[in-house]
Amino acid sequence: MPTVAVYDMTNKKVDDITLSEEIFGVEINEGLVHQALVMQLASRRLGTHDTKTRSDVRGGGRKPWRQKGTGRARAGSRRSPLWRGGGTVFGPHPRNYAFSMPRKQRRLALKCVLTDKLNEGNLIVLSELDFAEAKTKKFVEFQKTFGVDNCKSLFITEELVESVCRSSGNLQNAKTIAALQLNVFDILNSDKLFLTKAAIAKIEEVYI
Repeated sequence: MPTVAVYDMTNKKVDDITLSEEIFGVEINEGLVHQALVMQLASRRLGTHDTKTRSDVRGGGRKPWRQKGTGRARAGSRRSPLWRGGGTVFGPHPRNYAFSMPRKQRRLALKCVLTDKLNEGNLIVLSELDFAEAKTKKFVEFQKTFGVDNCKSLFITEELVESVCRSSGNLQNAKTIAALQLNVFDILNSDKLFLTKAAIAKIEEVYI
């Protein structure tokens, strides 16, 4: 079972913690992780794009010219897709791009990305994460303490902590989520992953 150091907010080691091998020591399945990522991104698509068919565009109530004798090609409506301003053929219409995966596969994909972060040495465990007052300056100082002020970091706490959320809200390279909001995209999109001891306990409680 993997054992990692636990640090306080001043980057001082205060303890060690043994992580569950069922979550942080699984065999990585890249194909499954890719499928879970595509599923999450697909569910974000609005799918509100729409084009007008020949029945939706304006005009075309009468035949442009008589059928025979003009020397021109026969035409029945100005709304034909062949005409400028006519309808669109096979254009996009509102749709839902979301699809689902089995629950066991979704959970295994999460375990894979967590294991990968640990194997790469990009997972840091904190004893706690909280601030006396919500100040962006305080959060930046905290990032500099761990040397992550110039890279993307994801901070996971047991529950959303108001002071942490407000302190990091204006920073493009920091994001804070609760343990139950864990997802593949946010983990893959971060260079460093910070977890509190309470968050790890919550994750192990839910995913084992």
